Amino acid sequence: MPARESPVISSIKFVWLNVWFWTVAPIFSLLFFLTSLVYIWLYHLIVRDQRKTSRLVRGTLNYYGLGILKCGWPLIRVRFVDYGPADQPPFVFVSNHPSSSDGFLMAYVWFEAVQMLNIWPNKVPIMRFIARQAGYISVREMPFEQFLAIGSKLLSEGCSVIAFPEGTRSGNKEMGPFHGSAFRLAQHNKVKIIPLVLAGNRKMPPRGSALLHPGRVVVSKLPAITPEEYAGMTSFRLKNVVRDLMQQHLASHPV
Repeated sequence: MPARESPVISSIKFVWLNVWFWTVAPIFSLLFFLTSLVYIWLYHLIVRDQRKTSRLVRGTLNYYGLGILKCGWPLIRVRFVDYGPADQPPFVFVSNHPSSSDGFLMAYVWFEAVQMLNIWPNKVPIMRFIARQAGYISVREMPFEQFLAIGSKLLSEGCSVIAFPEGTRSGNKEMGPFHGSAFRLAQHNKVKIIPLVLAGNRKMPPRGSALLHPGRVVVSKLPAITPEEYAGMTSFRLKNVVRDLMQQHLASHPV
């Protein structure tokens, strides 16, 4: 068993991580977005195609997410494990939601994908602007029929959808109950469901705080659940089957 780290060393790492991260991350964000706005605007001016521009915005956000995560290195390390490398999109990804850093971790999902958002990001002007340019879906601010139409169109174009079916951060290792919208979308379009299990980032940052704790994070992409496997299930049963599968993976793969 590895020796436990002394409280003094742990405190030094905690302070260093937060001083470094909250100095570097805002500067990186400002420079990144100023640069991105210019080349995305120029790209759109040339191609005059909103679908292609939105795709570029989503790819750019992936690089931004990876950059933000690197701002915590080496005190925060992220590992991606793919248990289904042969699976081909489009998918409906469903992820657990332990922390506000979860959206950034979606950068490790290297497929074109649109995230389903909660209400609060749309209350922040800059986040609302970016989300709209990327085509992200504020599912709780629209009727289900509208969400189904938007999500179905994205899937028909080969673009996957990422959902956090708990709806809010769980803040602990036990996942909250799942909402059914993402599962109904998958059933309606007969596409594969990919469970994403995030582990280790519950304190990056903890709920109600902006301070990060050092540690290791694992993003696990589980094998796809095919339409043939969930055929005949109600959305209620399907969401609970997937939740149980993800909870079992969390329990059996501690970080």
